[in-house]
Amino acid sequence: MTETTAKFVDNTGAPAAKLELWPAIIISKARIEAEVERLASLPAPANGRRSSLIVHPNATAPGLGLAPGVQVSLNVLKPGERTQPIRHNSTQVNFCIRGRGYSVVNGKRIAFERYDVWNNPSMATYYHVNDGEDLQVRITYSNAALLEKMNVHVVEEDPPMVDAVPSSAKPDESHSKSVNPFGTFKLTEDGAYLMPYEKLINPDVVPSLPLHWPWQLVKEHLDKLQALGKSYVGRRLYLLFNPATGRTNGTTHNFFATMCVRPPAIIDRPHRHTAAAINYYFSGRGYSVVEGKRYEWEAGDLMLSAPGWGIHNHASYDEPVYELTIQDSPLNIAMESLLWQENLKQPLATLGSQEGFATNRANAAG
Repeated sequence: MTETTAKFVDNTGAPAAKLELWPAIIISKARIEAEVERLASLPAPANGRRSSLIVHPNATAPGLGLAPGVQVSLNVLKPGERTQPIRHNSTQVNFCIRGRGYSVVNGKRIAFERYDVWNNPSMATYYHVNDGEDLQVRITYSNAALLEKMNVHVVEEDPPMVDAVPSSAKPDESHSKSVNPFGTFKLTEDGAYLMPYEKLINPDVVPSLPLHWPWQLVKEHLDKLQALGKSYVGRRLYLLFNPATGRTNGTTHNFFATMCVRPPAIIDRPHRHTAAAINYYFSGRGYSVVEGKRYEWEAGDLMLSAPGWGIHNHASYDEPVYELTIQDSPLNIAMESLLWQENLKQPLATLGSQEGFATNRANAAG
């Protein structure tokens, strides 16, 4: 038997590797609609899931994503159909682009319509149902691509329904003598601590719940942002915020989802961030400039609009634009890697570790 051994790779004096950004890419409405019809024409699979991954040409297996750490799938259910239960340790943001239906996530029923957004927490058993008269079409964003790269994506088909351990459950008294009596304590005056094993394997629990952001409710608040004049230097958006993500400002612990409105003839200033961004435009038309290249888009297009650390900006034409944007910012905040440069003439910041940026909203709002 051949022994598996590590090898040394001499890196003495080597310069830092240059970033090789994936190019921006647009998946047109026409291509998406054609794939929806193809999926709908297939016989119903045993697990009920008609699904296609939307994969960037630069992606390599394992971990086929539209961005390096973001898996995007197109999912179709015909009227009266449902999927079989499944669960996995990846998390998801779901977005309905056609039809209606409901999802059952850890026993919670989420009835959704077009442009609604909801999340699936890790290891939450779920299934989807089409109780409408039209095709149900969902775009799902997942960190499965990243977990597959790490070789730790755990998936269970048709899992048994297992009750969660109550948070009030007490540890077995027979193990009480094995608990470290000293707890977590400060080791040095500058803030280094020691934590015992018992706390290491039993971190504080923050419940991760399935949440639903109905489009009609979100739109009421989003439209109020159109009143900000052209002098406003920020972006007119709301984060679909999940309180479980805390300071990382997420919809899941991996992604944030924002709903944005762009009034007619608005041009963003160029900026960049290490988080990748994927936009779905569902009203209006415009263009983006990414790393010096111009891309035209319209309602129904899906776009990798910002490869990590690529300079980009967006502009609307003669009508308002509505879009859903997915970015892996929460993950980068947790890793202390979210570099953000809101204005290319100003210094960058490590968001979450340094003070971020301010806008002129108070003045622009009058």
